Amino acid sequence: MLPPSILHDTQRSFSRRWFLKDCGLSLGSIALTSMLGKGTASAAQVLQNPQIPRAPHFPAKAKNVIFLFMGGAPSHIDLFDNKPVLRKMDGTNPPPELLKGYQSAFIRPENKLLGSKFGFKNYGKCGMEMADLLPHIGSCADDISMIRSMHTDAFNHAPAQILMSTGSQQFGRPSLGSWVSYGLGSENQNLPGFVVLSSGAKGPSGGNNNWSSGFLPSVHDGVTFNSTGEPVLYLSNPKGITRMQQRQTIDAINALNQKRYESVGDPEIASRVAAFEMAFRMQDVAPEVTDISLEPESVQKMYGATPGKRSFANNCLLARRLIERGVRFVELFHESWDQHSNLKKGLEDNCRDVDQACAALIKDLKQRGLLDDTLIVWGGEFGRTPMVQGGDDGRDHHPNAFTMWMAGGGVKGGCEIGKTDDLGFNAVEDKVHVHDLNATILHLLGFDHTQLTYRAQGRDFRLTDVHGHVVKKILV
Repeated sequence: MLPPSILHDTQRSFSRRWFLKDCGLSLGSIALTSMLGKGTASAAQVLQNPQIPRAPHFPAKAKNVIFLFMGGAPSHIDLFDNKPVLRKMDGTNPPPELLKGYQSAFIRPENKLLGSKFGFKNYGKCGMEMADLLPHIGSCADDISMIRSMHTDAFNHAPAQILMSTGSQQFGRPSLGSWVSYGLGSENQNLPGFVVLSSGAKGPSGGNNNWSSGFLPSVHDGVTFNSTGEPVLYLSNPKGITRMQQRQTIDAINALNQKRYESVGDPEIASRVAAFEMAFRMQDVAPEVTDISLEPESVQKMYGATPGKRSFANNCLLARRLIERGVRFVELFHESWDQHSNLKKGLEDNCRDVDQACAALIKDLKQRGLLDDTLIVWGGEFGRTPMVQGGDDGRDHHPNAFTMWMAGGGVKGGCEIGKTDDLGFNAVEDKVHVHDLNATILHLLGFDHTQLTYRAQGRDFRLTDVHGHVVKKILV
């Protein structure tokens, strides 16, 4: 076995970070600092504190994101994309040419067509058309950019959700929120840069892969918060452990981690130290942040929030409180919009759960002067078929066309782009792929999506892989 001193030197010699930092007149550190942006944190600071605030590639329109993920896939045909022709063709066979090469998840493609059972209205000065199930969101039409030509590559929930979240159907890639945390750091060193909230009948089908940091340093993982009970699981000290004892324990562990970090330069060690420190600080701040009972009763009523109750409304109000305090990315998952049957009742229930709170979030951020630099994104992983499933009251998964909307953070209000065919089957105008959506979100945050990369497994990875174009028509 090598003597300790030789072993130490050998370990250092295999550390690329040590080589970049200490060799070549520290040119490696200079290069890294340049990549991170001018006038921002040094490479050494980033390695020591992975959540230190950093500048993007160019001036940003948005600095925070709230992603309202409607897991299970809302029916675009019944909520946002009115199809009078489909109503007229209700109960008839779909055109054979439409189904050539088409594959569905659970139904036979030749199932009868199903027109929407809901009425539509025009909202706002812009006259944006939406179902009358969404009167509150409709009242915000003049602040919304509606994209009616989304499409994706997957037609089952878990792969499609993971594709939306990570740019890949494969497990192990970093999520959008993790890329944002990695690129921008956090404006609040007492809270995570990326927070996840969940409501509805169940959690997302893709599980925590939707908020995983993948091969990025684990400090950029999404941290799940609770809107009721303990803010974060296992955050409180066990009985009999004082705060002083906790501090001393963390200091001792961090001292050992720091020695190891100096020896091998593994960024995961820095992430571990940062995680211990973050958890300690969160014990002070998280209970106050998550206590929505501190909000005025009028604000709670506006959202339809009830303190102590697990709900989407509570999570929307909590999202605003987190954004106010500098959390960079907040993602709300609301499952499940998977109406293979009981479509009418299921959509009515889901819209009742989310409509008021979504509109309240937009209006609340706007009146506080936060909407201009907070981007809100709303949508699911794919759409639903114009063909019926479940007797006469359901729709199957459909990747060829669906609708999403965005508000604030540099997008045009009262804007509608994209078009589907008369049956809502295919996107036919201004088609927007999931990769295009992610490229646009990163652009609004000040990033060239082709340049926000991380080297892993021998090559540079990015959120949009080798795809993606910014959707310029919705930008201010």
